[in-house]
Amino acid sequence: MTADVLVIGESLIDIVQRADGTVTEVVGGSPANVAFGLARQSVAVRFHTALARDERGARIAAQLRGEGVELVEASWSLAATSTALAEIAADGAARYTFDLEWALPVTPRVGDATLVHVGSIAAFLEPGASVVEHVLGGTDTLVSFDPNIRGALLPDRREAVARFERLAAVADVVKLSDEDASWLYPGASLAEVIAEVAQRGPRLVAVTRGGAGALLHAAGVTVDVAAPVVRVQDTVGAGDTFMAALIREVLATTDVLGAPTAERLATIGAYAAAAAALTVQRVGADLPRVDEVAAALRA
Repeated sequence: MTADVLVIGESLIDIVQRADGTVTEVVGGSPANVAFGLARQSVAVRFHTALARDERGARIAAQLRGEGVELVEASWSLAATSTALAEIAADGAARYTFDLEWALPVTPRVGDATLVHVGSIAAFLEPGASVVEHVLGGTDTLVSFDPNIRGALLPDRREAVARFERLAAVADVVKLSDEDASWLYPGASLAEVIAEVAQRGPRLVAVTRGGAGALLHAAGVTVDVAAPVVRVQDTVGAGDTFMAALIREVLATTDVLGAPTAERLATIGAYAAAAAALTVQRVGADLPRVDEVAAALRA
């Protein structure tokens, strides 16, 4: 498979504990979800992660490969596959506790990728984070970045903010949630955060706001995209769905990075919001396929 997108980042098993006491194990990790979501959006994708040759690692690999994701062989690098305890509240919101390792003994190879995506823990947790930063700083390929801040794993806040800003400076697309924005720039409005991030270099900045929709900004143009009104089962994977759908739309309409218009930004934002709305109506990170998103938009 010729990879259009290279995703670099963690994959793990989410141990999901729901408010009713039920516990299940599902494949998770923000970059893994993005790779999975891209494949379901009919985008060829190669994934460099960190797994162990244990039962959980085999399960992650089988699910990704089953959707057509090309798993880089160097991903088999850990002694034990990482996990995250996801406690789901009655309103569907998720709180995470992690047991993971992020290391890249083999440097990811960009090769012929059209775009490289990185995000979440992989962008901040050493020793792998420095490898990721080196790879992104040394490529002319399009780069997308989603910080997906996990504050409990970032003991040095100042260094985390500095790393975010360095990665934003080499990215073409930066997507963050309103919670990420508040953590990175406490007290700043979303407009101020967008301006702060945009002035560092990315050509497209998106901020998701849950049920309030999203803001997309490019070349001085900002659009406010509404979120479809749906019944929420849980929010697991919603941001990753938005990211995967946004990448798909950027690859399909690259003029949005070179000559954006409000109409074009609104169109790609509506697509990503529709995709995320489908995910929150389902249990777990069950990201939608491209035909499902198209049907939702028609409806």
